[in-house]
Amino acid sequence: MKKVFAVLASMGIAASLIPTAVMAEEASYTVGICQLVQHEALDAATQGFKDALTEELGDAVTFDEQNAQGDSNTCSTIINSFVSADVDLILANATAALQAAAAGTSEIPLLGTAVTEYGVALDIADFDGTVGGNISGTSDLAPLDGQAEMIQELFPDAETIGLLYCSAEANSQYQVDTVRGYLEEMGYTCQDYSFSDSNDLASIVTTAASSCDVIYVPTDNTAASNTEIINNVCLPAGVPIVAGEEGICEGCGVATLSIDYYELGYATGEMAVRILRDGEDISEMPIEYAPTFTKKYNADICQELGVEVPDDYVAIGAEEEAAEGETETATEETAETETEAAE
Repeated sequence: MKKVFAVLASMGIAASLIPTAVMAEEASYTVGICQLVQHEALDAATQGFKDALTEELGDAVTFDEQNAQGDSNTCSTIINSFVSADVDLILANATAALQAAAAGTSEIPLLGTAVTEYGVALDIADFDGTVGGNISGTSDLAPLDGQAEMIQELFPDAETIGLLYCSAEANSQYQVDTVRGYLEEMGYTCQDYSFSDSNDLASIVTTAASSCDVIYVPTDNTAASNTEIINNVCLPAGVPIVAGEEGICEGCGVATLSIDYYELGYATGEMAVRILRDGEDISEMPIEYAPTFTKKYNADICQELGVEVPDDYVAIGAEEEAAEGETETATEETAETETEAAE
């Protein structure tokens, strides 16, 4: 943290003589951001995080933003560079980034985001909601029972549900295990289809599509980065996909019960402000969760597969289009008012 203390000491001036407000104004912070991979959900979380910090701290905060391009080893390299640079706080975006950061430092405050289950990610037995130490953050866990109910609501006559996920992602395994329990209670037969990385994804998806009535894809970073591969197999085969989050659904799914990743990242940024500016103790900060969840559907894929959704589902992109329309209307009204005033 680059503060005035060192300068004051060299000048022989006691810090106690400087007003607190002045010291706060002159404080500056460097925040390292390690994002596992580039895709819509994680990008939105990072942007929300940065916006929250910038709105509160302005030019006093500087970001060192790096992307590991899906490689967990690169996450470790990035974290080590942050530790060497002695950044003031680290954002670990996605589970692999969080695991690398937890292994890389026990001193620098570390916030995770887009991490589904911290107890699973950090191998904490009897996790009670607070990690402790130098770690806290936000979770992107959506109600898994609600996602199972969505499958039942949309596909009550289906018999076999394929559970498609990356075996290298511990949080994906957790979601699949949990959803399987709900689906089997509903009478469905579930079959796991795990892939180790994107190289074997197409062959695994092809096998799943030939054997299942519906496929469930949890919040999974590898799947999110390769929705085109999944869609190119499942759409021609006529097999619908229910997804764990909106980005996957937009790329290859019919429906999802999802959070807003921008809002999740923004909430993480607010936590960072409380740590950096307000001095809140991160060891006592519990993991925070998204406050709202929305049933959304992919209108194009639903139409092509003949899937009808209830009225309480929102088309992906509809909220953004409505907001843009309101902005355009307001701009036009302002212009008309200015024209009338000039006349």
